[in-house]
Amino acid sequence: MARHQVIVAGCGEMSNAWFDYAAQRDDVSIVGLVDIFEENAVKMAEKRGLKVPVFNDISVALQSVDANLVFDVTIPSSHKAVVTAAMEAGCHVFGEKPMAESLEDAREIVKVSERTGKRYSVMQNRRYLRQIRAFRDYLHTGAIGKVGSVHADFFLGPRFGGFRDVMDSPLIVDMAIHTFDQARFITGADPVSVYCHEYNPEGSWYQGNASAICIFEMSDGSVFSYRGSWSAIGLPTSWEADWRVIGNKGSARWDGTHMPISEQLKEQAGDAFFHEVVQTEVEASWNGREGHVGCLDEMFAALEEGRPAETDSLDNIHSVAMVFGAVESAKTGKKVYL
Repeated sequence: MARHQVIVAGCGEMSNAWFDYAAQRDDVSIVGLVDIFEENAVKMAEKRGLKVPVFNDISVALQSVDANLVFDVTIPSSHKAVVTAAMEAGCHVFGEKPMAESLEDAREIVKVSERTGKRYSVMQNRRYLRQIRAFRDYLHTGAIGKVGSVHADFFLGPRFGGFRDVMDSPLIVDMAIHTFDQARFITGADPVSVYCHEYNPEGSWYQGNASAICIFEMSDGSVFSYRGSWSAIGLPTSWEADWRVIGNKGSARWDGTHMPISEQLKEQAGDAFFHEVVQTEVEASWNGREGHVGCLDEMFAALEEGRPAETDSLDNIHSVAMVFGAVESAKTGKKVYL
């Protein structure tokens, strides 16, 4: 019997990557499928050649099959119910971001995790890229000195259809969690406060606010600024955003696609009008697998080693706080302390 007996909750298109990953591992066995629309679970079982029971209720599934792990690939509004039911039933959970639909729900999930001793690890796949790991490691060498400001631009125009089109804050709640989490990962700092202006520009095909500008004060004294839109036509950034980090000895840049570069003060620089600098091409320093696969590798490794994963809910709660702090600030027009 495989060590990890898995129930998959949510059988839409997003779950395909999770099924693909599970199929790669000899220690994982899918033992049940759950979807609020049971026909989706039936179709997925047929597609994947799985002879397992299907359900439309996670609680019934947990009572009916012997599982110790749940993959939560449901929509955000279902995360709290799925995750807490799973942990109360003795299962660990690996799930899609965001960890909950509200900060209050996220905090309740953390309490359940702490009380039950069960782990809830969140898919923050954009931490698992060679470029961002090299960027983070380079910044931590102190080559550009003490970081004072971090800037990220995110401009894309995807037409998803479905639940995102009718969300109140599709960019901030469904997407910006990635960029906010990346900022924490890059700096090693947590948020202290946020001021956010959220809006829906002319031509947007979203019902809710698809654009935002945010200013975060971070625990290391730096400032993180975010400019983003999900209804920007033309001149797209990468999905990983376009980054600039400024320290007291130089600046580092990552466009989200290529390896980062930096320019830092030249030794024994003169007194020219502009500082003399030397450019550095940052080299890769991490050889793990990338994206969803890399994040899942870390989740399973952490589970087997008996430690919290890098994206455990106890850490990810700080990224979630950035999301819902930004939403609250946009609604109130005031700075929000986190």
